[in-house]
Amino acid sequence: MNTATTAPADPTAASRSVKVKGRWRNLSTLVGVTVVESGEGGLTTTLFPAIAKTLGLGNTELGLLSTLGRLIGVPFGPFWVWYANRTTRRQAIFVSTLLSGALAAASGFADNFLLLLLLQTLQAGAVIGLTPITNAVIADSFDDKSRGRAVGMLYGISAVLSSVIGPLIGLLSLWESGWRWGFWGVGALLVLTGFLVLVFFKETEVGASDYGAEAAKIEYARPRLKDSIALMKIPTFSVMMGSRLLSGHLLIAVFGVQFLVTERGFDVATAAIVALPFGIGYFLGTVGGGFVVSALDRRGGPNARVVFLQTAQVLFAVVAFFATQFDVGSIAFYAAFWGLMGLTQGLNPGVNRPILMSVMSPELRAQGFVIYLTIFEVIGWAAFTFVAGVLADAFGLQAVFLWVLVLLMLVNAAFLSLLYRCYPRDRQRVDDLIESRLAAEAK
Repeated sequence: MNTATTAPADPTAASRSVKVKGRWRNLSTLVGVTVVESGEGGLTTTLFPAIAKTLGLGNTELGLLSTLGRLIGVPFGPFWVWYANRTTRRQAIFVSTLLSGALAAASGFADNFLLLLLLQTLQAGAVIGLTPITNAVIADSFDDKSRGRAVGMLYGISAVLSSVIGPLIGLLSLWESGWRWGFWGVGALLVLTGFLVLVFFKETEVGASDYGAEAAKIEYARPRLKDSIALMKIPTFSVMMGSRLLSGHLLIAVFGVQFLVTERGFDVATAAIVALPFGIGYFLGTVGGGFVVSALDRRGGPNARVVFLQTAQVLFAVVAFFATQFDVGSIAFYAAFWGLMGLTQGLNPGVNRPILMSVMSPELRAQGFVIYLTIFEVIGWAAFTFVAGVLADAFGLQAVFLWVLVLLMLVNAAFLSLLYRCYPRDRQRVDDLIESRLAAEAK
């Protein structure tokens, strides 16, 4: 089904602005799904001190929960994209959300760590497909000049709504069985969200934002495994994969509250307050960053995106140093710096997603985001969380944060310099491919 508005077919269509019908409704629906999914993902980390008290757990168990929850994405991420290609993305999102909700609710009945670990790992596998599918839908719904803003709005609005939920989740720790009610409530919301997807989500043609009205007519081979592997031959793609392995800022979402509780002496409900400024900062970073990237595109060319991405890494490292290396007794201090960390971390999605979208052919974007978000990010996150959990028990989270949130992020910024040579060339290659396909269809 073709959802793009009609436009004349000509070779210059690839460079024109194409407005895809239903794109804002789809984006709004995906925001809702992402908010609920993020709420479930943040539930374990926010309430872990309470869960740990009930089940007798420590930092190592938190690291193991997070590690297996990410590693399960390696087989399940590609599965959900395969399932979406065989059916529809709408159906894949629905089934994924429904199954995730059932497993989240079941987690509320766990009476030992092994059962909780099993249910949460399976739940992570059920929901992992949403991320690559969502990014592919955005790429097909918004043209290159608009994708930064669209991605910024998706992650920004989701983050600010999730940040409101964070402190509320923290309040569940005030009574012994509160964390169980959290799992039951989020599970019910996930199931409800799945049915809302059936009502509001409209399937978008692959490449609709690139090809316009000709999207349904463009011929290309169905993506195969070797095509996905071949993406690694794209220099920009390979550099971005390497950068993902160096993205130490991902650790703050797992151990942030635990750090404030165990090393700064705050109770769970008080420590969870930082989720609100972090979410607001992330919102400002993603939405504002998306608009800044669009403005830079008009004035600085492709490499302006690279400069912006490097700057984001350096700024996060600087803020993280002051946020985690000084012991201050006021939660207001940490709330302010968590807000700044959210802001600097939020600068990333609005630039790294558009960079990747612009160097992959339309039919391979979902596969590309599977590799980026459910394999390389998983490997990096799993390594960080597991190793950090073990090292934190031995040396403390403050020392771990210095190496991962500060020093590693500076290394990442330097590594991204490799993009200056390859990104403009890789981006032009895809533009030429799209134009050649449109020209062939016009004959």
